[in-house]
Amino acid sequence: MVANSTAWSTGQASLDTRFFVDDGLWRDAPMLTGQGSFEPLTDVKNILVTGGEGFIASWLVRHLVTKYPEAYNVVSFDKLDYCSSLNNARMLESRPNFKFFHGDLTNPDDVLHCLRRYNIDTVFHLAAHTHVDLSFGKSYNFTKNNVLGTHVLLESATSVGIVKRFFHVSTDEVYGEVEKDAADLTEHSSLWPTNPYAASKAAAEMMYPEKIIPKFINLLQRQRPLWIHGDGQHTRRYLYAGDAADAFDTILHKGVIGQIYNVDSRDEISNLDLAAKLLNTFDIADSDGWTQHTKDRPFNDRRYAVDGTKLRNLGWKQSVSFEDGMASTVDWYSKYGNWWGPIDAILSPFPVVEGDQLVATPPKAVGDVTGETTMGAKDEHASAASNGHSKLNGILAGAKKRKAVDMA
Repeated sequence: MVANSTAWSTGQASLDTRFFVDDGLWRDAPMLTGQGSFEPLTDVKNILVTGGEGFIASWLVRHLVTKYPEAYNVVSFDKLDYCSSLNNARMLESRPNFKFFHGDLTNPDDVLHCLRRYNIDTVFHLAAHTHVDLSFGKSYNFTKNNVLGTHVLLESATSVGIVKRFFHVSTDEVYGEVEKDAADLTEHSSLWPTNPYAASKAAAEMMYPEKIIPKFINLLQRQRPLWIHGDGQHTRRYLYAGDAADAFDTILHKGVIGQIYNVDSRDEISNLDLAAKLLNTFDIADSDGWTQHTKDRPFNDRRYAVDGTKLRNLGWKQSVSFEDGMASTVDWYSKYGNWWGPIDAILSPFPVVEGDQLVATPPKAVGDVTGETTMGAKDEHASAASNGHSKLNGILAGAKKRKAVDMA
């Protein structure tokens, strides 16, 4: 059936009405949110979350709507492209403090209309063209959406004159690669992005099943091998998405305007070890044939590592272990595997974007990858403008960085 509720009104923006078909899969799904909450802020009433139907942003939307039903109105702004799904917020449809706005951040008319219509005073900016693999060869879309979109949002927020808090959610990748034995990077570390996606996020600072865990789960569910980029020794740090939602909530209520906050994780795992853990979860004892190496992607940083001490000093902490988070993610995908619709294209080791659609490219196995250049890893970065990382709608995300800005 087609959604017809006022929460899903589609006549308000410049985009068409695709993705509005409701298959009902969400009806039995759990309400996934963070765990904590705070005394509501008296000068915050109407919150805009960009990219609200993507992975991490949808956790924040659900969290704010359900934890603060009498205090905050929440508007989810989303373009609805390859990494979005209205299933992420359909369970909020009947709640009076939730609205959805179908719009394009690069279109000033859409942004200004939304800000004025809902009297937005606080912005969480999470919308982004994501995934490093997709940024090579199609980097124009990343610059347009991540840099121009952020610029339009900032100019629009200034223009309407009522936005007092602006939180820009970035990625740990803006810091660049971190050597294995090097100290974790703080909020004052220099930015050294090494790929078009990270560069576009860094540029934005200057003024979404595509992630490895859900991809591997979906491949195993389809009895397909896990493709490993390069030698598989690249490490990433993983954070339960509910913990990320709690981190944003903490920054909103306890953060200092104008400050940057790293959202970190202690769970650092190599891609090969991650594959082995998932194979074990699926009771596959013999990994022969189940993990296959393909060429490494360009500028694949070996490791990312950020220090989240500053945020932890505000009272936030990582609450869910990697093992518990992964178990929950596997269980979620076993029940809601069709959540995102057709996803075969994203399961390719090297998917590409054509317009707003993903196109798969056939994998090429390599026999000896030891001579290949392999550089790569992950965490995140958030800033409070009254102000880290990921986009998988199951449960686990990467770690992050955030920044707050005073728009008054």
